[in-house]
Amino acid sequence: MESVTIKDIARICGVGVSTVSRAMNDHPDINQETKDKIMRVIREHNYIPNNSAQNLKRADAKTIAVLVKGISNPLFARMIKVLEREIQKQHYSLVLQHVDDRQNEVDVAIQLEKEKRLRGIVFLGGYFSHSEEKLKQISVPFVLSTIGLLEDANKEKYASVSVDDVRESSRMVEYLIAKGHRDIAILAAREDDTSIGLLRLQGYYQTLKKHGIKPNPALVVYMKEELGPYTMENGYAMAKELLASGEKFTALFAISDRMAVGACKAILEAGKTVPQDYSVAGFDGLDLAQFYNPTITTIRQPMEEMAEAAIRTLFDMIEQEGKKKHVVFAGELIEGQSVRQI
Repeated sequence: MESVTIKDIARICGVGVSTVSRAMNDHPDINQETKDKIMRVIREHNYIPNNSAQNLKRADAKTIAVLVKGISNPLFARMIKVLEREIQKQHYSLVLQHVDDRQNEVDVAIQLEKEKRLRGIVFLGGYFSHSEEKLKQISVPFVLSTIGLLEDANKEKYASVSVDDVRESSRMVEYLIAKGHRDIAILAAREDDTSIGLLRLQGYYQTLKKHGIKPNPALVVYMKEELGPYTMENGYAMAKELLASGEKFTALFAISDRMAVGACKAILEAGKTVPQDYSVAGFDGLDLAQFYNPTITTIRQPMEEMAEAAIRTLFDMIEQEGKKKHVVFAGELIEGQSVRQI
């Protein structure tokens, strides 16, 4: 999509370029109604001022942006290290941008693209359910990584690298059932989740149904919105709520390892033990899971391999304008000491 200029904004608003400039710089000598109109049009057209000579010099710069939603996630630290190495190998520079949980990552990408003269973007994490019209506003190639893609997503518009969250979640529930568990609780994402949380919950439901186990809604606990997503704090609060409910369960599947560790703390504080009273399983394959006591049974995501595939796919798109690929990696079930046979 062609960039909007300050002249375009002035024409749309029916004012002079100098008036637009004064509005953007919050000058007092401009009517408030006119200023509000100009700022509304600027937002609607995602106009970013490009008045820096340095920006002009960067027109041919070789810069890749990595947008991270969930900067505290240890998984992303492993991926960023690989991305940085591979970007440097290609003699490109890296711009690392944190996206707040409540921010729209596409809006951030559109602004960053215009400010930094990007050649490509890698998205890490987030909830990617954006309209085709919105995606068209990103004019450089981009790759989604570690983002759950729903079946009805328009996958012709972008490339992606991920695990099959439904399949890997199903694998963990299959494992718990094979260990004799039928009353299986799940610490799920927010109720309005449209990404990996929803897909992992689907895997849970599908597997229970496959084995003739009727899901108990009381054993599905959703993340607390006031706490960080996929964190130990959230897992702790969710498990406390589950234990306080008095619902019967023998195994608990947390959709992240950090949530699993938080759940273990809540179980221990309740005077119970893992796995003698409750078995606990996680998802991600963090080092944390292997150094916790007891070690956490989990699904390992091959983060370094996924990062390499993401940046390789992006460079293919930049250099060859290649077809948008969707690369799906298999996870690995790592047996720990947190699940027992019953």
